[in-house]
Amino acid sequence: MISVKNLSKSFGNFVAVNDLSFDVNPGDIVGFLGPNGAGKSTTMKMLTGFLTPTSGYVRIDGRRVAKNTTQLQKLIGYLPEGAPAYDEMTVYQFLHFIADIRGLSKKDKMAGLQQVIDKIELHDVLDQPIETLSKGFKRRVGLAQAIIHNPQILILDEPTDGLDPNQKQHVRNLITSLSKDKIVIISTHILEEVSAVCNRVVIIAEGTKKFDGTPLELQQQSRYYQSVTLKFSYAADITGLLEIEGVDDMKVDKNTGEVTLFPAKGKFILGPVTEYIHHYKLPVDRLHVDQGRLDDVFMQITS
Repeated sequence: MISVKNLSKSFGNFVAVNDLSFDVNPGDIVGFLGPNGAGKSTTMKMLTGFLTPTSGYVRIDGRRVAKNTTQLQKLIGYLPEGAPAYDEMTVYQFLHFIADIRGLSKKDKMAGLQQVIDKIELHDVLDQPIETLSKGFKRRVGLAQAIIHNPQILILDEPTDGLDPNQKQHVRNLITSLSKDKIVIISTHILEEVSAVCNRVVIIAEGTKKFDGTPLELQQQSRYYQSVTLKFSYAADITGLLEIEGVDDMKVDKNTGEVTLFPAKGKFILGPVTEYIHHYKLPVDRLHVDQGRLDDVFMQITS
């Protein structure tokens, strides 16, 4: 388990992280979200022992990271921002080097190399110098070095940055499979990442925690959560839509003609709306139920 208590970090007069507290348990995939400059990367560096907090502490399995840095770093796989590597090395040489640095035995090293090469699909670039790789492949090599020693904790800073859609899906599936017996923390500003792989979300802004809950709880903060949008095939009388049980508000898009019905808090209006449409034979061409607009919620929470 990771326990973060009253964690703060200042650089001179600038407070990058301010009194941050949260716990993470095995099986959690935590999306650590925030706008640029929110303190995400600074927090990741303190979690991994690369930065010393100004105040507060991080505990892993009950031990403080600041006092047991070397021992606890053995439990962590870390993909830092930018995925730094030795450009002149080939992919295989670099992963071999990381395995040696991690102190793996010959048997574990060969097994670890084969496993990450297979899982992250690096066969085609093993003999290429890292400096010749695309941004996406450099990111994949960075992920490979983070998991080569089979760590208990994975801390990933923007793990899908630079990947194409197919590669993103592959990495997300990999993260999900790895999380079964590990703690995974993903620092990102990409909201799509949250709904794709995370079972928990922590949002920070200006170094302060603003939200801690499930992706569903985050979606439920959207005005559009479970709203119903109707597209009519021709003009119709919509004045009665506001009278439907559970409907709290209505918006008409003048450009598209679409009508969006917003539910009262805790209400599900799809059933009553559908019944109303059938009863009054409204010419509905298309109906859509929204699951919430995370962009709007994110802006609301962090602004």
